[in-house]
Amino acid sequence: MKRIVLVTLFALALAPGLFAQNHGNLGAFFNYTRLANTDTNFYGVGGRVGFNVAKHVQFEAEGAYDFEQDFTLNATSAGNPTFVGQRAGVRMVHGLFGPKLQIGTGAFRLFATAKGGLINFSTATGFQTQISQIRDGDTDAVFYPGGGVEIYAGRLGLRAEIGDEIWFANTTNNNLRITFGPQIRF
Repeated sequence: MKRIVLVTLFALALAPGLFAQNHGNLGAFFNYTRLANTDTNFYGVGGRVGFNVAKHVQFEAEGAYDFEQDFTLNATSAGNPTFVGQRAGVRMVHGLFGPKLQIGTGAFRLFATAKGGLINFSTATGFQTQISQIRDGDTDAVFYPGGGVEIYAGRLGLRAEIGDEIWFANTTNNNLRITFGPQIRF
């Protein structure tokens, strides 16, 4: 199955007639999220697809999976801080959708985005298990304002983005999120 997808993407990238216009993009990325409330760094991978609805407006959908991370849980006993190194085993899934406003149509573009979606925290032992727990697990609403830059050489390009992934669970939680990776224009 993976080979079929890779061969199809490669064939589409080489078909100049299909890519004569700038209709959108397809990309993969490395994802870094810094959870402010636990001072924990999460790293993962993701993908996105975007379709142009106007010359400088695109709608994007993206998803990312952050791998398991450990962090130290702090406890207090009789007023004395005790540091307990306990394995947290937390993983995250991000799902976002929204508009991207871009400046430039050539090889260099600046953009701003405002997306909504969800974030899921889980201690599930695998990707498939975590995905199946999104409906019933610890899933919260997310608002993500961000911006970045895209640089293209023909149809192939690189994209870097930074923003504040704000999730809502009893309070507002602001978290740094950075993505970087290749993409293809179609």
